[in-house]
Amino acid sequence: MKVYISVDIEGVAGITHWDEAEKTHRDYPEFREQMTREAVAAIEGAQSAGAREIWVKDAHDSGRNLITSMLPADIRLIHSWAGHPLCMVQELDESFDAVMMIGYHSAAGSEANSLAHTLSLKPHLIRLNGRITSEFYIHALAGSMLGVPTVFVSGDEGLMEEVKSTNVAIGRCGVKKGVGQSTLSMTPKAAVEAIRKGAQAALQRDPGEGLIALPKSFALEVTYANPVLAYRMSWYPGACHSGERTIGCEAREYFDILRMLNFVI
Repeated sequence: MKVYISVDIEGVAGITHWDEAEKTHRDYPEFREQMTREAVAAIEGAQSAGAREIWVKDAHDSGRNLITSMLPADIRLIHSWAGHPLCMVQELDESFDAVMMIGYHSAAGSEANSLAHTLSLKPHLIRLNGRITSEFYIHALAGSMLGVPTVFVSGDEGLMEEVKSTNVAIGRCGVKKGVGQSTLSMTPKAAVEAIRKGAQAALQRDPGEGLIALPKSFALEVTYANPVLAYRMSWYPGACHSGERTIGCEAREYFDILRMLNFVI
């Protein structure tokens, strides 16, 4: 098996405040290490299930967070950002058998995680075909576009509900629950063990069950927190200023949605 693992930080065990996710803050190193440990757990689980080639995308902020010295020798690491529309699954292609998402989080507009957002802090909400849209859903559909199923996701419990409602066959590991600005969380060690076991179990099932059906057409709406952004972003080709703080567009091909998000978020 060839497995792709995308790793974020806002859904790792214990993280609660933006200070803990920002490279310049003294609280960041603890959660950078936890992000790395959870990534390693997913790698080890995948290897235990028979994966022979594993690519890992550092998908938080600068794309330069994972502690590379902690990673196994026999993986490929995608560091920083090329600016490709595949974004958090950059370099994913049809040669992969499965996608895993580690440390992911609830969508912008959700109260399930004090760090909830989608792709950046600019949007207040992103809707795709009327559905409030998370980074999980955006990139799971990107996998489906390439014929690669998403098989396992870890993060906050709010996101786990979204994953379950999207496709019950996708393996899930909820490591924390958001309550206002607080979290109820597994300990870091417990989360690592749960992710390792969950990743292994997910790949021991039929990965194809995790494939999400692509809609036949797409209607994207982005509502910004800043009231002046929608006017400027509405000049993206094919976009329109569809409401207060909101732009929209329609497309037949999902890649066109990914390309638009790459420029307006």
